[in-house]
Amino acid sequence: MKTIRCYKPGFTLIELTIAIIASFIIMLTVALLVYSGQKSWTRIYNKTNSESQVGVMNAMIALGAFGRKSNKMNYRLYNLVSNKYQRVVPATQPEEVVIGDAVEFRYWNTTLEDDFVDNEKTATSYAFFYLDNGDLRIDFGPYPPGAINNGGVRITNSDVTTVTLIRNIAGAEFSHTTRNMAGDGKGCIRMKLTVTDPETGESKVLLAATLMRNAWP
Repeated sequence: MKTIRCYKPGFTLIELTIAIIASFIIMLTVALLVYSGQKSWTRIYNKTNSESQVGVMNAMIALGAFGRKSNKMNYRLYNLVSNKYQRVVPATQPEEVVIGDAVEFRYWNTTLEDDFVDNEKTATSYAFFYLDNGDLRIDFGPYPPGAINNGGVRITNSDVTTVTLIRNIAGAEFSHTTRNMAGDGKGCIRMKLTVTDPETGESKVLLAATLMRNAWP
């Protein structure tokens, strides 16, 4: 007489072990992907929101904002010579690129008043971009008198406000292209900054430009 054995459905110990190992591998893979993604996101976020990146964005936005408000026939490029600001010498050839260490934008910062229709008055305020001990700064003040006195020194009094846009600047250059022998600009100012990352020591050259459209009178 044969004995009939009944087997209950289930998994053997080996099958369970293999299933556990496979599940562990899958979970480990997912965890590594999540960690890698989080690390990449953190790196990108920190790079995007670092002090240097925020400063660069501030500098570009400021250049565009004040450049567009400026009178394209009444702005100034300066070179810093022996701690004195000297206006850039007018071009000798048409279409010549003129380069300076600083730029002064003059613009209207007033409501519609009687002096607004005065053809002799070309602006009421100025914004002066310059490099000072590795910091790119802006001076805001009334025009006239403007940013630089007759001795070639920045005007610093209670009417002038100074704002630091970005630190760790190795070099700043401002330029425009002339259109005639008098050196009148074509209305486009370019800014080239050499920025040094304080953490890595890496230097990058960044460019920005603004088109000035206003003319007075």
